Amino acid sequence: MRVAVLTEPGEFELVERERPEPEPEEALVRPRAVGICGSDLHYYEHGRNGGTDIGDGHVLGHEAAGEVVAVGSEVTGLSIGDRVAIEPGVPCRRCEHCRRGDYHLCPDVTFLGSPPDDGALAEYVAWPADYLYELPESVSTREGALCEPLSVGIHAARRGEVSTGDSVLITGAGPIGRCALEAVRAAGATDVVVSDVVPSKLDAAAAAGADRTIDAREESVADAVSAYTDGRGVDTVIEASGAEPAIGSTVDAVRRGAVVVLVGMPVDGAVEFDALDIINREVDVRGSYRYANTYPTAVELLADGRVDVDGLVDFEAPVSEVQTAFERALEPEVVKGVVTL
Repeated sequence: MRVAVLTEPGEFELVERERPEPEPEEALVRPRAVGICGSDLHYYEHGRNGGTDIGDGHVLGHEAAGEVVAVGSEVTGLSIGDRVAIEPGVPCRRCEHCRRGDYHLCPDVTFLGSPPDDGALAEYVAWPADYLYELPESVSTREGALCEPLSVGIHAARRGEVSTGDSVLITGAGPIGRCALEAVRAAGATDVVVSDVVPSKLDAAAAAGADRTIDAREESVADAVSAYTDGRGVDTVIEASGAEPAIGSTVDAVRRGAVVVLVGMPVDGAVEFDALDIINREVDVRGSYRYANTYPTAVELLADGRVDVDGLVDFEAPVSEVQTAFERALEPEVVKGVVTL
């Protein structure tokens, strides 16, 4: 089979490898659409992301969907020809986190496309059937691939306890910020403010349903939110940019007793907060890491037409042009690129 290997920073090579055979509890999937994620771009630019690196070469891609071409002997509920979204994180299923349902916190997760586990920029992927979700006819394969960033948005909305009538600030209008926008709208938020520093991304967020957009280069986000909410502040902030100034301003934008959810990964993990202010106003500051138990919800929301992920996509490119696709995805105005196989 043909796979796209990132051999060094900024360099892909299409190579032939042996086609995998599914284990009894696995299905063999032929990926058809693979989204380019920010973490993929970090590997592409730097050869590493956090504490992991690509070593002698690595296959990226964890936002994926495709069709089942074979099933293991113990697989039920899936058939050859089914279109499926691939949930990329498979936990150990035995640790305390898995047992209580927080399997995304499992310390032994196998994550598609995260070294040492190769990803979906390949003709075939063998994956546990329990983490494959059949797509209804009304949901495209590309939308199925984007269940992954949508799941990040759903999990962040849940961490923020967003409910009907809430006001929400989302800092960052990239793919995760946009998916958070879709998720909080689906959860019932009625006032959604989005900030960013790229005007085209703010325009796209407004077109996608943001009630107010803020160009953080032109005005203080906290001051703009205060003016928009008559001095009250929002019920929830979802920080999706990873930019340290945005992270530092989140607490200033919320009301008393509100929730701040940190999703975006800063380059430097140390960001200053006013601890006395957090205590006196009883603000909850929460991390949001990946997702758990979100894929069925993501598929249902897409099937019901309650969220739009196709609107995130700026371009598609075939895997034969994968390097050009990654270069284009690095452009500041681009929200999401998709590689087709």
